[in-house]
Amino acid sequence: MNIATILQKHATTHSEQGAIIDTYRRQKRTTTFAELEKSAGLAASLLRQKGLKAGDAVLVFYPMSAELYITLAALFRLGLIAMFLDPSVSKDHINNCCSLYSPKALIASSRANLLQLQSSALRRIPLKIAIGCPVPGTVSWNQIQNLTPDEEIYPCIPDTPALLTFTSGSTGKPKAALRTHGFLLAQHQALVSTLQLQPKQISLTTLPIFVLANLASGLTSLIPNVDLKRPGEIKPKNAIAEIETHKPQRAVASPAFFERITEYCQKHDLTLPSLEKIFLGGAPVMPRTVTQLQKIVPQAEITIVYGSTEAEPISHVSYKNTQPEDFAPTLAGNGLLVGKPVPEIQLRILPDHWGEPIEPYTDQEFIAACLPENTPGEIVVSGEHVLPSYLYGYGNEETKFTVNNTSWHRTGDAGYIDEQGNLWLLGRCIGCINDIYGSLYPLAVEGIIQNYPGIHRSAVTLHNQERILVVELNESNSPIDWIPIQESLTKMHITKIKIFKKIPVDKRHNGKIDYPALQNLLHTTQIIM
Repeated sequence: MNIATILQKHATTHSEQGAIIDTYRRQKRTTTFAELEKSAGLAASLLRQKGLKAGDAVLVFYPMSAELYITLAALFRLGLIAMFLDPSVSKDHINNCCSLYSPKALIASSRANLLQLQSSALRRIPLKIAIGCPVPGTVSWNQIQNLTPDEEIYPCIPDTPALLTFTSGSTGKPKAALRTHGFLLAQHQALVSTLQLQPKQISLTTLPIFVLANLASGLTSLIPNVDLKRPGEIKPKNAIAEIETHKPQRAVASPAFFERITEYCQKHDLTLPSLEKIFLGGAPVMPRTVTQLQKIVPQAEITIVYGSTEAEPISHVSYKNTQPEDFAPTLAGNGLLVGKPVPEIQLRILPDHWGEPIEPYTDQEFIAACLPENTPGEIVVSGEHVLPSYLYGYGNEETKFTVNNTSWHRTGDAGYIDEQGNLWLLGRCIGCINDIYGSLYPLAVEGIIQNYPGIHRSAVTLHNQERILVVELNESNSPIDWIPIQESLTKMHITKIKIFKKIPVDKRHNGKIDYPALQNLLHTTQIIM
């Protein structure tokens, strides 16, 4: 089945209901399901008229908006491959991605179309379409208004390619994740269950894949008018005003986004009574983040969703069903609770040998290799919504292995399963310290430290054969009592603390520590302990 078929049905069942609420020319705008369907048909007509055919890749540079999802729907219904990469990356990265899979068309904002001046790969794309102001050498998106909607939907099989995204490539050549229509449908079913998606509700959503899930489930997506490329630096006042105006019942966002919202609400004595369910994901969620957020949404159920680009979702936990004692392991250095694996996925823990390929297993060999309860190791997963391979197999050697010919994905995250079947997250395997004192995982330390007032973010790393804690303070610059912090680190053999103005984090979610960048900065900061 073509994923566009699911998107299309709501044009009939919920025709006048808003599909997307966004900001257009500084004004709030609501696009109904019927309008989205009609515009997708018009866009499909333009793309077919320009000679694109099933299997062609179309590179899309456009922010979260009605236009983005109109474009996606049009591409899906024609059997085209929607190709995405971050336009803020270097021209070398853009060129590398385009060399892995050559796009036949570029659909971009007027500003993003100007990237052609820097990238030879973009200049070689045969068809270029500009959304917005006219750009010389491009086709205007506005031409769709003069066409008749294309009603045809390409008949897909489960293996028909649909969506192509790329890793950052920060450690080498980028890996390409190609999702099929079958994969997206399986992922949709897993998200419906995990996020408890209910038609006709309004969901504030800041993560692109979840807007797609909302559209396929008949929800209205509220896209806040903030810089979603930097969720940790948003202007919370704008987002809060939109929540107060549109009164969404639910929200899906990164913890960095809601940390900004929480700080502003606490400072101005505000609550957000419309929100009934909040889902946090994309980066580790500290207990203090949940505790502080719950104060401004006392009526809401807050759920942590753990997943990755290759497997979303993996597990989830509702803090409505937890007790204060459930936080005790985190404060004792035993990682972050991320709940039970979703039913649609298989999850196991293998010994942590990150960086070393894993040879194929037989069923019996795999059972013997898996670690028992409460034993830390690498989290590995398999299932219908787990990416079985990267494009052309590049990157499979380090992240994939097989069990009796079934593909399994190595998440690169460390964790363990407790007696109740709950998954606990210990951080990135690459961030694990192995020295004369044994193994020390990042979240074992960070889960403790970020419970202390005045600490905004922390990271632990090995530098010059010493275990060093790096901390980033809150903006309030409140005095910090370092004595209890030092005492909590005694058994972890951390000998030094450094204060950074900013700890480097990933660009996408602003919540995952960038360890290579951290190492580069360690030479320049004063040691305080």
